[in-house]
Amino acid sequence: MGAQWKNKHKSDTAAAKGKIFTKLAKEIMVAAKNGADPSMNSKLRLAIETARKASMPKDTLERAIKKGAGLLDGPVNYEHVVYEGFAPHQVPVIVECLTDNKNRSAQSIRVLFRKGQLGSSGAVSWDFDYLGAIEATALTKDADVEVAAIEAGAQDFEQDEEGGVVFYTEPTDLDLVQKALPEFGFSVSSARLIYKPKNPVTLDDAARAEVEAFLDAIDGDDDVQHVYVGLAG
Repeated sequence: MGAQWKNKHKSDTAAAKGKIFTKLAKEIMVAAKNGADPSMNSKLRLAIETARKASMPKDTLERAIKKGAGLLDGPVNYEHVVYEGFAPHQVPVIVECLTDNKNRSAQSIRVLFRKGQLGSSGAVSWDFDYLGAIEATALTKDADVEVAAIEAGAQDFEQDEEGGVVFYTEPTDLDLVQKALPEFGFSVSSARLIYKPKNPVTLDDAARAEVEAFLDAIDGDDDVQHVYVGLAG
């Protein structure tokens, strides 16, 4: 899902979980600005489902909805900002931020990109596809990935060796497809819009380690929501 450099076996510390909840809460708050009723707000419904699957506490989730909808502590003004550029070794990177201070974010990103190259809008996005991505697992051995993709309306899919599947959709079809997949034997664990690299770069171990350190530093910034990278494997 565009963050393949991350260590899948990273310890599940309280700090790591807290950071995940903070990012999810921001997405819920932004989505809730268009209405606090998830049945009438598909973006909010997706954000809530993702938060629940990450085991976000119910009171944290409900507070984020109320805050975003302006029912608690006044209005929330997070803005969505996208930065494009290159990690070391000319690896393309797209960084999505949700911030209440664009100047602070811009300054932080400029500092973080010193070991790479910050570009202007469009610098690398042409080398990515903007898609819906739905992570799912089969509920039964009989579940057919190809049939599910076709019937639910996905454009493509990828399977991993551990039985996980990512279904790719047109951005406007994300909600419809994720709601349809359980009918065809798949349990959805997350659904969101992503940037998928068209031509991922292959690096040797030393160069890859350098790029991974660069990406980890960016991902650790409080305003950064998602980092997408054109890095193979």
